Amino acid sequence: MVPKFHGCIAPIVTPVDEHENVDEKGFRALLDWCVAGGLHGILVAGTNGETMALTQKERLRAIRIAVDQIGGRIPVMAGCMDTSTRRVVENIKAAQDVGVTCAAVTPVFYDRHTSQDETVRHFERILQETDIPELVIYNIPPFVGIKLTPQTIIRISELDSRIVGCKDSSGDYSGFMTLLHHFKGTSFSLMNGATPQALSEILMGAAGFLPSVCPVFPELFAEAYDAAASGDAALTWEYDALLAETSKILGMSKNATASAKYAISLRGMTDKRVIWPQDGTTPEDEARIAAQVKKIDEMYRAFKEKRRG
Repeated sequence: MVPKFHGCIAPIVTPVDEHENVDEKGFRALLDWCVAGGLHGILVAGTNGETMALTQKERLRAIRIAVDQIGGRIPVMAGCMDTSTRRVVENIKAAQDVGVTCAAVTPVFYDRHTSQDETVRHFERILQETDIPELVIYNIPPFVGIKLTPQTIIRISELDSRIVGCKDSSGDYSGFMTLLHHFKGTSFSLMNGATPQALSEILMGAAGFLPSVCPVFPELFAEAYDAAASGDAALTWEYDALLAETSKILGMSKNATASAKYAISLRGMTDKRVIWPQDGTTPEDEARIAAQVKKIDEMYRAFKEKRRG
């Protein structure tokens, strides 16, 4: 059973202009590039999309553009996370108004986080107050201040059939394996947000992954997913070595989002700009990133030629 949300899903960056408004032309071109490259879905207005740095107006505009440009060719989920349940409910309703059918939701943040129960209540109220067809649990401890346990994720999944998946960016391999065992054979989309461990988990049954730099190398990432999903461990290890090189890009500046945005900008569709007051890339960073992108492009070409034999 292949879940709706599966494969390599791009946690897409949000290109912005000098006024920090969405660069619509560049964004539409980037979305088309991802589809043409074989990626299996889009997460718009997520962490990599600087969702909380955008104004609410521009955040919703980014979501509207993504839904419109993708036009149903691949699934789209929209980040609707916020600092309270009421704000998330309002975000979801606004996203639905522009065509969203799946919302990705984190625990609330800038909060004391007294228990795991609060996040269960958070999802209960969202389910009560919205009619969004699909909700994805987004577990990303560094950005929200709480790590959802596997048991909490399972509890939330049992609230309603509209809870269709989880993006786990905790990096907890053991916890992810607990979830894999629990959801094995179901339509629940268990997806990884930590690229270094993603392919091995897909080999063992995970639905997919959301790597930050996949828009730089969409064909490579789509093929890597296909190898792992096919169960070909030897081929997957070869792809994993290539993906390990892509992960180095994120550490080549102070800010992983800035690194990703600069690398993506090298494809000629978007600007490298990040939203104030984040650190951007320095000329030295950019030289390193450009050299790494070139290196990976050359490695991937050689890999394909070798496979063609």
